[in-house]
Amino acid sequence: MKFLKVGRVAIITRGRYAGKKVVIIQPLDSGSKSHSFPHALVAGIERYPSQITRRMSKARQAKRSKVKPFIKIVNYNHLMPTRYTLELEGLKNVITNDTFKEPSQREEAKKTVKKSLEERYTTGKNRWFFTPLRF
Repeated sequence: MKFLKVGRVAIITRGRYAGKKVVIIQPLDSGSKSHSFPHALVAGIERYPSQITRRMSKARQAKRSKVKPFIKIVNYNHLMPTRYTLELEGLKNVITNDTFKEPSQREEAKKTVKKSLEERYTTGKNRWFFTPLRF
């Protein structure tokens, strides 16, 4: 699909991560050998950072600024694209289809995603991405 491009922020609509925001790392319109349906490799936030006030200590602010990421292969039917984009440089070559074969590779990829997301959060860029959806 033409609007599901690299860097597009989407919301997962089904499953364990329903309602969580993700960034599309690699869209695969025609599918692959292991997944014959159109899907995308995504990186998202499982646990969002907590709210911070000025009177909190630096240690408490650092603890509440932590992000718990996840990486996943998601069917296009379960993604709802948004108008937002997010440039996560360097994640395209970290997360590939081979990443999901080996658990140790998966953990390494998650650590890299965590580092880049936390860095983005602390600099104050893309504030909307780091707030949970409220209904």
